[in-house]
Amino acid sequence: MSATLSRHHAQSIAYVGLFAALMAVLGLIPKIDLPLGVPITLQSLGVMLAGCLLGGLRGFQAITLFLIAVAAGLPLLSGGRGGMGVFLTPSSGYLVGYALAAGMTGYLMRWLPASSPRQAALSALLASVLGGIVFLHLLGIAGLMWFAHLTLSQAIWADLAFVPGDVIKAVLCALIVHSVAKAIPDWPMGGRAA
Repeated sequence: MSATLSRHHAQSIAYVGLFAALMAVLGLIPKIDLPLGVPITLQSLGVMLAGCLLGGLRGFQAITLFLIAVAAGLPLLSGGRGGMGVFLTPSSGYLVGYALAAGMTGYLMRWLPASSPRQAALSALLASVLGGIVFLHLLGIAGLMWFAHLTLSQAIWADLAFVPGDVIKAVLCALIVHSVAKAIPDWPMGGRAA
């Protein structure tokens, strides 16, 4: 039993590290700068995938590990950004929200049906929309209000620029989850017990 627990623990650590690295790789894809100081990047896809495939706790841990590396100065954000200063910009609500959104997405995914690849994909789409878009964007709007000094109405309108791209990312996440569920039928979607 102890060997099984140790193997499970080692596997969890490996997954957390793997998804933190995935976030860094997604940061290599060039960003699209918007006038607000909040770029469009692919890294929110990594948030959705971490939650759907790892679950709430491990998804949160993976993205937190990534953010710690960014805070330490590693240029892992899209466009080669890093350091504590990135957490004091209009995009800070989204950045801090990454870890929380991965946790929320994973929590939702854990309780949604995933007994077939199709069900897993539909559940991933719903979890990604609610956790990786709605929840993340609420935190992003708060950051825009705080750091960009926008009113609530202005922040909501500014945030709408990110919604179409994030919907595409949620669909892409669902397709990836479908592929994983098909290739590895016993994958513990949302961190549920295998």
